[in-house]
Amino acid sequence: MSFPISCLSTSRKLYLTGDHRGECPIDFLRGKVYLHKMEETEDGKELLLQRHKKEKKELQSKIQGLKKTATKGDKKKKKEVQEEITKLELELTKKHEAELLEYEKEHKQDTVNEDVIKAVEELDINEKKPLKVSKAQKRRDKKAAEQKEREKYILEQEIENETGSRHIEMEKIKDILKKEGLMIYEIEADGNCLYNAVDHQLKMKTNSSYGANQLRTATSNIMKANVYDYLPFLSNSDTGEMMTEDEFLEYCDKVANSTNWGGQVELRALSHVVKRPIKVIQASGPILTMGEEYSDNESLTVCYHRHMYRLGEHYNSVQNYLADDENL
Repeated sequence: MSFPISCLSTSRKLYLTGDHRGECPIDFLRGKVYLHKMEETEDGKELLLQRHKKEKKELQSKIQGLKKTATKGDKKKKKEVQEEITKLELELTKKHEAELLEYEKEHKQDTVNEDVIKAVEELDINEKKPLKVSKAQKRRDKKAAEQKEREKYILEQEIENETGSRHIEMEKIKDILKKEGLMIYEIEADGNCLYNAVDHQLKMKTNSSYGANQLRTATSNIMKANVYDYLPFLSNSDTGEMMTEDEFLEYCDKVANSTNWGGQVELRALSHVVKRPIKVIQASGPILTMGEEYSDNESLTVCYHRHMYRLGEHYNSVQNYLADDENL
């Protein structure tokens, strides 16, 4: 005699057979387990996952073809292709998820099949890792953050210093310049103010421009080529002692490759770069002149502000005095 055993997924009855009489329903660990059409279920699931895998490969081939249609340098076409790729990937992902969920719904199980969960989680068609941020991008982000912080401080300083030392210094410099027939030409406080002020003067006097980066590099080279003309005037910020030669060379590299603010040492080197005297107007003290040996050439003039910004010293350029523009 054999016993019928119910199948969960069908009304069909299965019978146990064996070499001995009196077979009974199968018991397994926690209780009675009914025979399912397991082979049919597992085969169906495997076929579904294999089809998904094939469709993903086909889509990847299609994507490669789309990418080839985007001509190098054609940003508009490249954007259209990328939008199409994103759309196709999303559609296929949703389709696969829906099919897997429908399959599970049709084949109810007492426990969740971990393979299906894994399959859904791995439906990422691209199978790409997050893009790693390049060192260059990190530098740009850091520079942007520093600039934002600098601008914040500048704004705060302008608000709180209307009648303070900044205002007093500014009025004194304006008076000195006015007597010379000059007025302040504002230079952005971005760390390159000294070099941009000198560059502005060159544009006015010679109609030529080098740009801050080129002036920085040339200044650094002059300093490196004449170490002992500049080294004695620079000290280690931590120890207060004169810089070593290695520290000096590192300092020169920063002059060329950073936005560190320049001072009197850099001004002296700049006068050799442009081969012109550079006059420095300041609120207190006499006018300083760097590069007097080039007095045969027309001089450049910049303004030195000690209290203009809380972040440190600042240099502006000058222009011919215009009464209507003085208070703009």
